[in-house]
Amino acid sequence: MNPILEVVSLKKYYPVRGGLLPGRRGFVQAVEDVSFTIAKGETLSIVGESGCGKSTVGRAVLRLTEPTEGQILLDGWRIDKIPVPQLRKLRRHMQVVFQDPFSSLSPRMTVRDIIAEPLVNFGLAKGRAEIDDRVAGLLDKVRLPRDAMRRLAHEFSGGQRQRICIARALAPSPALIICDEAVSALDVSFKAQIVNLLTDLQDELGLALLFISHDLAIVEHMTHRVAVMYLGSIVEIADRRSLFSRPSHPYSRALLSSVPAPDPTASRRRIVLTGEVPSPINPPSGCRFHTRCPYVFDRCRTEVPKLRARTEATYFGATQLAACHLDALPAL
Repeated sequence: MNPILEVVSLKKYYPVRGGLLPGRRGFVQAVEDVSFTIAKGETLSIVGESGCGKSTVGRAVLRLTEPTEGQILLDGWRIDKIPVPQLRKLRRHMQVVFQDPFSSLSPRMTVRDIIAEPLVNFGLAKGRAEIDDRVAGLLDKVRLPRDAMRRLAHEFSGGQRQRICIARALAPSPALIICDEAVSALDVSFKAQIVNLLTDLQDELGLALLFISHDLAIVEHMTHRVAVMYLGSIVEIADRRSLFSRPSHPYSRALLSSVPAPDPTASRRRIVLTGEVPSPINPPSGCRFHTRCPYVFDRCRTEVPKLRARTEATYFGATQLAACHLDALPAL
């Protein structure tokens, strides 16, 4: 199965300036050598601590920030280097739902005009009657009443606003939607509603989803595969069942141990990492996680581990990959 999205060796560095002397002081290595694919109808979630580079990956895929190095292919088209006029034509195939629905929608536009904007921009509907019909159909898909067309965004709750954002993203019939912390600003009840809506829309439309989140409970419920990031790099990528049942990287194990157990009587050992997350301006040599890893040994301090297979092919033909010098994690 050919992937809808393929990211190869993506890097994003931000220059650091300031101090007494003019010029550049160094780089923030926000994303370092990240590679992954997403197939049609698949959800890949990217998880990790705040500041690990999750959102930067999403913005680089959308070309909202320019990648420093690497390749980004959307349905076989190289989009990382194409000129902006050509990129604009391809943007209808990749859309985004941002974290904050309160700042993502114009307070001066009606819901009808918000959802109609991409239809008009990409020439997908002409004439008021056709546009109104398309907008009404999109409101039906996100389970909002049709009379919402005439109202302003501030009249709706946070969960309803996020539904409007999803309707706007669906308007140009994209192949890929990037959800950048799309439920983190919502109440618990609204989170479940939005996640169920996205899952239903994916089943109906065959959407590929890149779901960026720090909420592992939500990720476990809705995703097919998970990529775990630490300090700008992917340390493990696996199907949902493999990752949550038997993580292969020490950081993944520690991250999953922090998820509250649904059963309060169940025993789960919490793994507490010591030390601070290193600076992305001056990351550690070798494995970036070695300064906090409980299983560190000499090789970890000098040699960068490569992602290598830990299981046979599973969902979407993928294997469980982990960037760790250990062949297997010690038993807890």
